[in-house]
Amino acid sequence: MSFLQKSDASIASNKEPNNNKNANNDLSKSIANNRTFGILNSKSHTTTVLLLGSGELGKEIAIELIRLGVKVCAADSYANAPAMQVAQENRVLDMSDSKKLQDLIDDINPNIIIPEIEAISTEVLRNVVKNKKIQVVPSSDITAIAMDREALRKIAHEDIGLPTTPYRFASSYKELEEGAKQVGYPCVVKPIMSSSGHGQSIVKDSKNLQEAWYEAQNGRRSKHKSADAQNDISRVIVEALAPLDYELTVLTVCSSAGITTCEPIAQCQKNGDYRQSWQPANIPESVRLNAQNIAKQAVEGLSKIAKNNGETGWGVYGVELFVLKNGDLLFNELSPRPHDTGMVTMISQYYSEFALHVLAVLGVPITQKHTALCLKDNEVALSYALVVQGNGAVGFTNLAQALDEEDCQRSSIRIFGKPEVHGSRRMGVILTVSSSQQKAKSFATRIADLLHTVELPA
Repeated sequence: MSFLQKSDASIASNKEPNNNKNANNDLSKSIANNRTFGILNSKSHTTTVLLLGSGELGKEIAIELIRLGVKVCAADSYANAPAMQVAQENRVLDMSDSKKLQDLIDDINPNIIIPEIEAISTEVLRNVVKNKKIQVVPSSDITAIAMDREALRKIAHEDIGLPTTPYRFASSYKELEEGAKQVGYPCVVKPIMSSSGHGQSIVKDSKNLQEAWYEAQNGRRSKHKSADAQNDISRVIVEALAPLDYELTVLTVCSSAGITTCEPIAQCQKNGDYRQSWQPANIPESVRLNAQNIAKQAVEGLSKIAKNNGETGWGVYGVELFVLKNGDLLFNELSPRPHDTGMVTMISQYYSEFALHVLAVLGVPITQKHTALCLKDNEVALSYALVVQGNGAVGFTNLAQALDEEDCQRSSIRIFGKPEVHGSRRMGVILTVSSSQQKAKSFATRIADLLHTVELPA
């Protein structure tokens, strides 16, 4: 069977979308140019950002905001999260609780809300955009769409026309059985709402399908009431397992100047979570152009939804693509915020994905010069996740020796500062540069081996 499912909408393989640089100019001027930066002792006059989610990506966003004199309040479901360690204010709450989130917004009264996670009451975000005229990044609707695989897939494939794997949605095990027959085995089953690989299964044949159904229910993030079920269950997506060669992330920036892309980032994963990423990816020129074109079309389609509702759509999007063995590309998913694989841009680009996100959000026009690489010709930058096993507070030692290794002195380490580990958790990242991905990986592995993890007292 064909793994390239095309919709009725056509895709021009290398034709760039019309970015319309003059579009939304009035919105850009009214939102961006009248803001004040750098008066941190004046709550009523300083641009204030509420960061919903305070992990390692949120920490870098907060740092970039603070560099520009923006006041940041970092919120998360647990205390002492990474972004809280640099923000001027912090709050701990369940952001999926509508009342608690609304109370937080009323208390902080931010100019901008930047979601960094998906477990958020999106209805509250829609209400504050409508009633308080607060800028939600990239928009309240896009935030809701991106966390729902069903909504995102239908818009990406059926409305925009992006190529995807064959897929079906199911609200019951019976529907899943029928959907799996239609897309064929082997297939992949996922909850429509989950992240970081939670609840996903590869199903080789019908014997494993029921186990995948239960895995999806256990790994879901939110519930959906099925008309033919006794209990709350999660809808799932079942899609054909494509003959995948590798995966790419294309960081795509929507700003007041239009849409531009970074060089594609290659990656490798383990259990659905990224372990290494490198930029630029060593890929054919035709694949690079096609990847950037698909990413632009995806973001252009979503940003139109935002603008039609009076929002900007500004910010960085991480567009995830599958590259098949025959060179075809498929749209997979999209994150309306900086992407974990994009941490490599902290060493590879003039402007990291976090700096690009902040500049775009604040109304700064982003052009291709902002997304250009700063590496020399024939050099590759690589990020290497430091994943730690443990139960409690964990730290690192032997940092000096790790960074003093010969040939590794163009490397750096980012320790996230997460307060605890329970099982397996990404606690930092190594950033390296070399003449090839293999050499950069070798340097990163050497540094990781020299770092020692220690359990810390509570």
